[in-house]
Amino acid sequence: MLLDQHASRSPFSRLPEECAPRNDAEAYATQEALRRMRETALGETAGYKVALTSAVMQEMLQYFSPFAGPLHANMIYPDGVNLDHSLYGRLCIECELAAVLGKTLLARHAPYSREQIADAVETIAPALELVDDRNADYSDISTLVLTLIADNAWNAGVVLGPPVRDWQRLDLASLHGRVSINGEPVDEGYGRDVLGHPFEALRWLVNTVAGQGKDVQKGMVVMTGTMIATQFVKPGDQLSFTVDGLGTVGVSVR
Repeated sequence: MLLDQHASRSPFSRLPEECAPRNDAEAYATQEALRRMRETALGETAGYKVALTSAVMQEMLQYFSPFAGPLHANMIYPDGVNLDHSLYGRLCIECELAAVLGKTLLARHAPYSREQIADAVETIAPALELVDDRNADYSDISTLVLTLIADNAWNAGVVLGPPVRDWQRLDLASLHGRVSINGEPVDEGYGRDVLGHPFEALRWLVNTVAGQGKDVQKGMVVMTGTMIATQFVKPGDQLSFTVDGLGTVGVSVR
């Protein structure tokens, strides 16, 4: 059913009772089934996203933990990509830090500390998550969190900016990020706005998927969660996200 909803770009809505997930385990099992069905068209799993990394969003959804979703290889786009707005139900963009792993973190060695996680990170980049909320009705979104997890947390791709290898020189929690649309400043945030530190989100992700029996492979991308409020974009918009010490990533929308 979720696959059909994506194909028709129908609005995000409550699933029928007989197939709606009743708990986290069922939500992630449904997400995994959706991942397998989409793999032929969208490519293998090339990383993960972490959602719900701010206290404000957790309070809004009344779900007091992050949640995760896989990234498909064919949905990882280069800086400056031009997006076709008509391919999305309702396109939103989130401004994040992306970590690329330089070594595999095996599930059997979990749990990992934040220090062990940091040692595995090869590069950090400014990045954008493409989110398609499919015209969701936010007035009752807190009752649909399990369906949201099952629906891969609305991920519609990611855009990666320039990778930085010597990220160790930076205090990631203090990094300042700014988003502009059509050259006009819109909002700003800091690395600490993501669970206190971006690597806390990464640690949570690695240990969570390890609990599902999955390794996080060398070369995988992990989106650590948005530093800034979600931005809704329309045709003709150009959005750029700049992080001090890391650089700028941008997209245009047609």
